Amino acid sequence: MNDHYLKKLDRVTAILTQLQSKPVVRAQDLAKKFEVSIRTIYRDIKTLENAGIPIVGEAGSGYSLMEGYKLPPVMFTKEEVLSFITAEKLMQKFLHDSLGSHYQSAMEKVRSVLKFSDRNLIVNIEKQIDIYNYQPKTEDPIKNVIPIILESIAEKRQLLMEYKTVENKVSVRTVEAVGVFFEFNFWYIMAFCTLRNDFRQFRIDRISKISITGHPFLQEYGQINDYRKAPNGNKTRVRLLVEKKIIGHIINSKKYYGLTEEIERGDNVELIFETDWIDEGFPRWLITFADYAEILEPESLKESLKKLMADISKKI
Repeated sequence: MNDHYLKKLDRVTAILTQLQSKPVVRAQDLAKKFEVSIRTIYRDIKTLENAGIPIVGEAGSGYSLMEGYKLPPVMFTKEEVLSFITAEKLMQKFLHDSLGSHYQSAMEKVRSVLKFSDRNLIVNIEKQIDIYNYQPKTEDPIKNVIPIILESIAEKRQLLMEYKTVENKVSVRTVEAVGVFFEFNFWYIMAFCTLRNDFRQFRIDRISKISITGHPFLQEYGQINDYRKAPNGNKTRVRLLVEKKIIGHIINSKKYYGLTEEIERGDNVELIFETDWIDEGFPRWLITFADYAEILEPESLKESLKKLMADISKKI
């Protein structure tokens, strides 16, 4: 079998996997994914149909498997099996408790369809992979909190929740969840809050009660990152002069706080930000390396930092 037919076999198998995992697959998307022409995709679809796979759809539209049709498990490559092991280690450390049992049962199903040699591969390699430098996961009072949130997003129905603020005050909120994300060791909801009439992010471990209401969303939403970039739309310009020796320690977080430019200044680096979190988040982040930084602007940031340090010193 020559190289051309091997490539076609791999591509046709991959198209079958796409059909198994998605409700509708467009020929244009397949052509882009596999870097071939749309006519080639049409021929590949015909090959699957000739092999007895009941595909619904036609050229120019989308394709799907006939409802109710079941295919035998797809066999995994050795590289895919190794990626599962690594991903499982990451999930064990960072997966939220409310998703843990569901992920575990899903992985058991994946393991059940592996070849015997691949199962031995897992046994031999899984103890050779570990994840260090992580913080223990937080315990949440609600067992299935993230599945509840995701269900509300899928059904586009509002959530009613009791939420504890930083001051430990309980607030009742009705929100329309856009998505969930993990950052700095915590899971968050990004949502439109009907009380504030604006987008807010809520730490999931501070939710004490949550339920899906019968009320539909009042508006349509885009992707979660569209709202995380500018939660309130009011950005403040910040300039810091930071010692070079500390730059490597903030390399992953500086972009999150709105970094727009870096300028070398001798032994220092000038960092320029456009940030949305000037009142709360930015000062708390800055305090972690404030002894290596000088605030060039704005003056209000200096005052915020002084107040934060004074509040901390009272508790020491």
